[in-house]
Amino acid sequence: MVASAPGHWSELEAQVRAALDRGDRDGAATRAIEHLEPDIRSYLGCRLAEEDAEDALSQFRENVWSDLPRFRWECSLRAWAYRLAHHSVTRVLRRPHRRREEHLPSSAASWLAASLGPGKSLASGRHQGLALLRAELSEEEQSLLTLRIDRELEWEEIAVVFGATSAALRKRFERLTTRLEQMAREHGLID
Repeated sequence: MVASAPGHWSELEAQVRAALDRGDRDGAATRAIEHLEPDIRSYLGCRLAEEDAEDALSQFRENVWSDLPRFRWECSLRAWAYRLAHHSVTRVLRRPHRRREEHLPSSAASWLAASLGPGKSLASGRHQGLALLRAELSEEEQSLLTLRIDRELEWEEIAVVFGATSAALRKRFERLTTRLEQMAREHGLID
């Protein structure tokens, strides 16, 4: 889980703003990166393979370093950081030389059942099955799930990341969870 205590974020924002007000751009960026990086690294690790996640993390750091002095504080520093991370993921995934993996066919249920050979528990099979279902989603849908469920961002923060309204994202999330439930039933993961 994410260390997202409200005091932690407001204290960090106060420190970063104070450094910027003093004209200490390097100190502000360093402080922000040091405190944001563990959560962002974890988010990127959920979204990308290890090597790609490291590339995206490097892009994230560069963007914080260059863009923080122009940050207008119209949203939380945390939401802004996740927006930068989301854009880093998108850039990495759009590289022309990157080999795109194909989604699994919807007949993955039989593959999943075969993967539950002797010695494997149903729980581990369900976990694998959920990972398969998640892999069938679009990059945007995966990101929405990751930010809301895994990273526990508030709807207003997710709206900043996607540049959309929180109401539209809530509705999209509702449709997505309904679709995931249906897919899970089709794959025999739930009754």
